Amino acid sequence: MNKEGKQQVVAEMHEKLQRAQAVFLADFRGMTVGKATELRNELRKADVEYKVVKNTLLELASRDTDKAGLADHFAGPTAIALSYTDPVAAAKVLSRFAKEPNSTLKLKAAVLSGKSMSVSDVQALAELPSREVLVAKLLGTMQAPIASFVGVLAAVPGGFVRALAAVRDQKEGK
Repeated sequence: MNKEGKQQVVAEMHEKLQRAQAVFLADFRGMTVGKATELRNELRKADVEYKVVKNTLLELASRDTDKAGLADHFAGPTAIALSYTDPVAAAKVLSRFAKEPNSTLKLKAAVLSGKSMSVSDVQALAELPSREVLVAKLLGTMQAPIASFVGVLAAVPGGFVRALAAVRDQKEGK
């Protein structure tokens, strides 16, 4: 790759690192082509970009970004997974692949919203429910007080109507 090509890769990766919510680094040494293809497909389904870039180019690209803390982990074969929307989905896929028996994928480190994460932090993140489940739980929690309030408001007129019916029945002599 010539100098212009390297500069283009650095500029492109710099922009992607700035845009990404989460960045995961993994050592893919010894991974078969079939497993690598399977990992790429799973990550693509989770809307995660997976690339292999030279460590020196990654180090240059990460400068002046909140992902610069990853520079200590740019050693050996390094694959980078960039999540722009749902970091939990990326963590789930990568953790699952790393935990598989005879897996050669090794997670190195991650950065989530500018905060460095260890491998154990990534595995804890992977155990979280998906974004959709968390949003549904939040909406359910927010809706519960409103539903209770509506129920109370509906009960007041209903009680009043029953009281009036009881008074009417009493006056009619029933």
